[in-house]
Amino acid sequence: MDRRKFLQQTSLSAAVLSVAPASFLSAAPKPSAFRIAFLTDVHVKPTEIAETGMRKAYRHVNALKPSVDFIMNGGDSIMDALNASKEKVQKQWDVWNTVLNEENRLPIRHCIGNHDAWGWQMTDPAVKNDPLYDKNWVISQHKMPGRYYTFEHKEWKFIVLDSAQENNGGYIARIDEEQFAWLENELKKTAPSQHICIVSHIPIVSFCSAVFYDKNEANGDWKISRALLHVDSRRITGLFRSYKNIRCCLSGHIHMEDNVNYRGISYYCNGSICGDWWGGKFHDFDPAYAVFEFGKDGSVKREMVTYGSVV
Repeated sequence: MDRRKFLQQTSLSAAVLSVAPASFLSAAPKPSAFRIAFLTDVHVKPTEIAETGMRKAYRHVNALKPSVDFIMNGGDSIMDALNASKEKVQKQWDVWNTVLNEENRLPIRHCIGNHDAWGWQMTDPAVKNDPLYDKNWVISQHKMPGRYYTFEHKEWKFIVLDSAQENNGGYIARIDEEQFAWLENELKKTAPSQHICIVSHIPIVSFCSAVFYDKNEANGDWKISRALLHVDSRRITGLFRSYKNIRCCLSGHIHMEDNVNYRGISYYCNGSICGDWWGGKFHDFDPAYAVFEFGKDGSVKREMVTYGSVV
């Protein structure tokens, strides 16, 4: 496609924003509430479609200012670092940083996605010994305080987990023992009056994980991969039962949307910016992001927003 025509077709202005019909986005947040945007699974790479799509998404959400306080990046910022050379990974991060610097004016927090980790599927010993191996590169790129951390915003505490761990050259969805002990301590020391939101790249509870594949197992069993849903979900949700101030859990990874209420906690899986990895819809879900409204009373509302993808 001609570049000029392509960019004309994908231009975006505040006057023509295509915000999906919503129950609360049309009005300013109440004084007792605040809003965040949850953008996940951008999977940007140095191609015209991916770069232009990321630009559109970030222009779109920035046009919602000042009603959105900050952006939560749900992970998988770049297409893939698991099995890519250092040069290819650097090019992906270059695109990410260029677009973010040029298009985003909102504060942003980050969560690590499995595709953000470098070298897990590579066998070269030099990669394993490189200081950027594993999650060191993504932590540095995002200037994160660590692979898991907390921050507070108004009456809420956000606990950001690191949910993808290396597993024999691949990855598995779980939190390691060190992180679980840290999570236990964070929950214990949080005042019961403070509302908690948990963020993880891979869902802790979701239905999307069960319908990611088009078919069940040959014997009829549902097929849920250890890479699609936390294998330690029972342990984590068992821990959560003791803390009534945990209001919601936010995730990405599946590129689909759901909202599961389990034991009084709302688990939201929040689609993706790239859809079918920049190939259009994924399982009928448009490329989109979520806007959450958090109330002083602990209430949570979500609206999914389609930003007008380039494919």
